[in-house]
Amino acid sequence: MTIAVVAVALFAGVSAPAASAFSKAIWGQITRNGVNQFPLYHQLGVGIYEMDLDWSQVAPTRPADPTDPADPAYIWPADVDQAIALAAQYHMRVLLQLANAPAWADGGHSGAGWSPKNPEDFAAFAQAATREYPSVHLWMVWGEPTKSGNFEPMEPAAAGRTLDRAQQAAPHRYAEMLNDAYGTLKSVSRANLVIGGCTYTTGIIDTEQWIQNLRLPDGKPPRMDMYAQNPFSYEAPSWHSGPSPFGEVQFSDLKRMEGWIQKYLHRTLPLFLSEFTIPTAPDDTFNFWVEPKLAAKWITDALKLSRGWKEIYALGWINVYDDPPITAGGLLTANGTPKPGFYAFENG
Repeated sequence: MTIAVVAVALFAGVSAPAASAFSKAIWGQITRNGVNQFPLYHQLGVGIYEMDLDWSQVAPTRPADPTDPADPAYIWPADVDQAIALAAQYHMRVLLQLANAPAWADGGHSGAGWSPKNPEDFAAFAQAATREYPSVHLWMVWGEPTKSGNFEPMEPAAAGRTLDRAQQAAPHRYAEMLNDAYGTLKSVSRANLVIGGCTYTTGIIDTEQWIQNLRLPDGKPPRMDMYAQNPFSYEAPSWHSGPSPFGEVQFSDLKRMEGWIQKYLHRTLPLFLSEFTIPTAPDDTFNFWVEPKLAAKWITDALKLSRGWKEIYALGWINVYDDPPITAGGLLTANGTPKPGFYAFENG
C-alpha cells in the first residue's frame, strides 16, 4: 500500500556523451564501521561513485593563485584520493560535485549556501580541482541550487509563473558560474564532462523556470555536457503518466523536462539522474513512502526506463543504508540487511 501525502514543498559545448554509456551511480560512504564499501557497490553493478568536493572546506582562505592546486591555501581532502584509488580498483569512475562557496568568495556569509559573488572564483577552483585530480572526468556544478538555502540569494517564485527580474537573478548567476567552470575544466582536459542544472523534483524556483532562465549576459544559454536532475518520485516511474502538479519533475516527467531543455537551451542534453531513492517507511526527509516490495518494483521500472531511453546517461542512488529517523530510503536496513530494493537495483 502506498502512503503519499504530497506537498508543494517536497522536500553547449563538445559532443554529447555516447548514448550507450548508461551507468548506475551511487552516493555512499567509503567505509562503514571500518569496512570498505566498494565491494558492495561493485556487487550492485555501480559504474560511477559520486561524492562532494566542498569548496569552503578545501579553500577556507583565499589562495594567492587559485588555479594552482599546490597553492598553500588549498587543503585537499584525503578521502577523495582514497575514493579514487578504490574506484579504480573496482573499475568505477568518480564524479565530484563542486559546491559551497567559502566566506571570502560569498561576501562574508560563512559558506552557508550562498553563491560566489564572482563566478570566476568558482571557475578557478574548478580548474585547480581538475588539476589536482586528473583521473576524474565527471564534474557536477552545485547540487540542487533551487532548494531553499542552497544557492542564496534566491527569490522564490510561484510554480509556472514568469519570473520577474529579481527572481531571474539566481539562475542568471548560476549560468555564469557554470559557463565559466565549463571553460576552465575543458581547458585542462577535453575529456572532462561538465554536468549542470542540478535541479530536483520541486524547488523554490521550479525546474522549468530554472531551465528557461539559465541565461548569460548575452542572452545565450550556458555551456554544459549533461543536465542533472534528482527525480524523487511519489508515483510509479512511467512514460505514460500525466504531468505532475505544481511544476514538479518526478521520474515520469523526465521526457517533458528534456523538451524544456531543447526549447530553452536549444539542444538535446543527456540526463544525469544524480540522486534517486524511495523511502519504505516514514522519515524526516520525504513526505511519502511505499511498501518495500513496491519500492523494489519502482526501482526495477526506473532502471528499465533509464536503459531504454538513450538520453539518460546515469541513474544514481542516494542513501545506501537506512538512517532512522532521518531517512528510510536505503537499499539496506540500518543493520545491513538487504531490502527488496537492494536486489532490484543489483539486477536492474
